[in-house]
Amino acid sequence: MNTQRNPESNKGAVLAVTCAASFLFPFMGSSVNVALPSIGVDLDMSAVQLAWVATSFLLTSAILLVPVGRVGDMKGRKDLLVVGVATYVVGSTLAALAGTGTTLIASRAVQGAGGAMLAATSIAIVSDFFGPGERGRALGINAAALYGGLSLGPAIGGIVTEAFGWRALFFMNIPLGIALILAAWYKLPRLRPASPDMKFDFKGLAAYAVFLLGLMYGATELPESRGFILMAIGLGALVILILIERRSDMPLVDIVLFKTNVVFAMSNIAALLNYSATFATSFLLSLYLQVVSGLSPGRAGLVLVSMPLVQAIVSPLAGRLSDRIEPRILASTGMGLSALSLLLMSRLAANTPISYVVAALLLFGLGVGLFSSPNTNAVMTSVPPPKYGLASATLATMRQIGMVLSMALATLIIGSFVGEITVGSTPIGQFVSAVRLTFLVCTVACVAGIVASFARGRIHSSETA
Repeated sequence: MNTQRNPESNKGAVLAVTCAASFLFPFMGSSVNVALPSIGVDLDMSAVQLAWVATSFLLTSAILLVPVGRVGDMKGRKDLLVVGVATYVVGSTLAALAGTGTTLIASRAVQGAGGAMLAATSIAIVSDFFGPGERGRALGINAAALYGGLSLGPAIGGIVTEAFGWRALFFMNIPLGIALILAAWYKLPRLRPASPDMKFDFKGLAAYAVFLLGLMYGATELPESRGFILMAIGLGALVILILIERRSDMPLVDIVLFKTNVVFAMSNIAALLNYSATFATSFLLSLYLQVVSGLSPGRAGLVLVSMPLVQAIVSPLAGRLSDRIEPRILASTGMGLSALSLLLMSRLAANTPISYVVAALLLFGLGVGLFSSPNTNAVMTSVPPPKYGLASATLATMRQIGMVLSMALATLIIGSFVGEITVGSTPIGQFVSAVRLTFLVCTVACVAGIVASFARGRIHSSETA
């Protein structure tokens, strides 16, 4: 068994496999966003129900991220990554064959379980092989692959949906996933587990699952009374979780790390606020461009590609800069640009020129690109190697919670304006008003994220402007 920590000869293979993994999952998500109106017509689903096509994936992965990250620390990350991709392939197959909206939503939950295993391991694997002086660059390249998936997803998704139908999007992921499984199995070095003697915290897992499920599922059910009840149960479980983990010698969630490590804590809070503010953008604009502006799925995809394309270009540069310039400067600047772009999108109207949308998306891509890899670099540099899996999974959980809250916000506002009307019958005026209000609330959340981002403190010995 290869137990070396940083063999130079393996770095290229590690980066290639983890980049391929980081590409696949956002590619699926962004391509499906463009197909949502077609899915809604084919399966007779409302805009609120369509939001669950994304939310079921996010909710499942968010609950599993920290537990499987801990399993990766205990048992090894390579096997967990392979199992994750295999689970994702199974979910893609089930989604491609789905005959009802409920079946499709359940299939996306299976994909989410696979996605949790991937997200909890890929960044940790990169951090294992690349030290502090080069980690930002490697994470930037990895982020570029992620945004490359986001970039190609809308364009290819729109073309495939028009030519072959939305089911082809899920079928397309099956051979890609199988190729990734083979590449990971044969090319990814097998390292000694970081914490092989650690025992799994099942009590913490139970409280953690109830906390996230209650909070996140409850948020999607607002303003119904069951939504408030579920969120109250979730918050009660959080109190129990804190009490359990403070007494545990091997906690699932390291509460002390949040309390004593300011960089780790504030970087994770910044990620939570960033994704809460930004994730629903693709969902909202996909519906806006097709339902309001009347674009085809292919043309809508080409418009949406402008945002992640800029992210893919900016992320490697931002990651490399974060090895020398404080991440809080780069990430806070990125959050500011994102807030400005969201404010611009809150002014959308039924007759807004497509050029205005593209300009706002380009600015948005620049902002998110400046934020993502420096923030990730700050999180991973703030912890020792035995906690890479936990840190990676915690950051990914913050992203997933933010994504679910973002979709919950969009679902709540759209539902209050247009109700359960199917996509083909959506009233334009009410829908545009819902989109504008959602983007305005997201702008406020993004501004709050700037404060958290800048308050994280420094990771370098001297700050360079």
